[in-house]
Amino acid sequence: MVTHSSKATQSSVFKPLSIFLALRYVRSRHGQGFSTFISASSTIGIALGTMVLIVALSTMNGFERELASKLLSIVPHAELISVDKPIPNWPENVKQVASNPDVIAAAPVIILTGMMQHKTQLKGVEIRGVNANLETSVSDIEKYIVAGSRHGINHQKNNQDLASQGVDNGIVIGAGVAKTLSIGVGDKVHLLLASTKSADTSGDNAQQNVFSSPLNRQVEVVGIFKFGGTVDDTLAYISLAQAAEIKGYKANEAQGIRLKLANVFAAPSIASNIAYRFNHYVYIMDWTRTQGHLFNDIQMVRMVMFIVLVLVIAVASFNIVSTLIMAVNDKKGDIAILKTMGASNKLIMLTFIYQGLVNGVLGSLVGSVCGVLLALNLADIVAFVEHLFALKVLSADVYFIDHIPSELSMPDVYITVITAIVMSFLATIYPAWRATKIEPAQVLGQL
Repeated sequence: MVTHSSKATQSSVFKPLSIFLALRYVRSRHGQGFSTFISASSTIGIALGTMVLIVALSTMNGFERELASKLLSIVPHAELISVDKPIPNWPENVKQVASNPDVIAAAPVIILTGMMQHKTQLKGVEIRGVNANLETSVSDIEKYIVAGSRHGINHQKNNQDLASQGVDNGIVIGAGVAKTLSIGVGDKVHLLLASTKSADTSGDNAQQNVFSSPLNRQVEVVGIFKFGGTVDDTLAYISLAQAAEIKGYKANEAQGIRLKLANVFAAPSIASNIAYRFNHYVYIMDWTRTQGHLFNDIQMVRMVMFIVLVLVIAVASFNIVSTLIMAVNDKKGDIAILKTMGASNKLIMLTFIYQGLVNGVLGSLVGSVCGVLLALNLADIVAFVEHLFALKVLSADVYFIDHIPSELSMPDVYITVITAIVMSFLATIYPAWRATKIEPAQVLGQL
């Protein structure tokens, strides 16, 4: 036969007395208006802070993903640009560079800057001479062509005596350039370019760059791409052969080699290692020099938002202090009786710590669940709000994306929940310590 005392002993084994008392105090708090309000406000505050922090971190992760997957699909990961003389025998050098395990693909490039003119309109552009077949291995520009085709700029012939061979004169331009100049596929425009050709000097084989008069070339628009952001307003593509003719290069000479890397965030170190082994004197360029400010901005915003929202959680957590101090004052008699029955200061302190942690744990769990659900459906929610109110949060004409991206990272969720619980724990220490300082004789003498 099991006695009543043995049942109580078994119950205490499975439920420590401090947890039992804490849960009793939490349940007894219901119905006490102001105390319940303070407790609920701390729980709701922690939940909101946790939820918003998870959503904010997921949004920053989404922007990082879009930066790596979309913007860097057009912007070169890294480039090796010749310092003075053009890179000879680019097919062989491209093959050599592409053999590096950190390189996914490589392609030749010639970079020109100049003005594009149509009637009375002028537009400054960066013109990249590319091999259309190899360019698709290092760039996704073909995916964004909305009119015409990139194949109009390709030319498979050897670029010696290009004029006699009829060098193609096609150009692919951004939608922003087309809009500014009011042109479309099939229209002819003029390129005003500064030509730099090599010339022999002092009877030896030394060469130096000689500035010649501006070149005026008529080209035909064969394609228009729409990527978004400033890329559409500044970028254009012509064939490598045509760019080589403008620069005065010989057969199979190129100004640089563009690299597509497996790890874009390690681009500076990878490009440096490749350049040191390259048998030509080159400048080392990578995306962190041209677009790195976007990544730095994302990191800075992530840090600022994390700090601000953690402070929001901290403010909500310290409402627990008020709740517990009110609970301690309300339970002075119970604490005194427990002490006279032999309860230790550790038991008293743990009781109120557990009572305060109920708010922190409940708020962080509810907030994390809501945050995860919002982060997973953020794009659809924003799209619905945009449709409902007929507005656009991000404009593709300004930014390189036209939607709010989100990518949930479970480590971010764990860090957020742990941070909220730790802050809740810290908020319980002082009220719990105050409870241990209650003197049974003084309290019981007043009853």
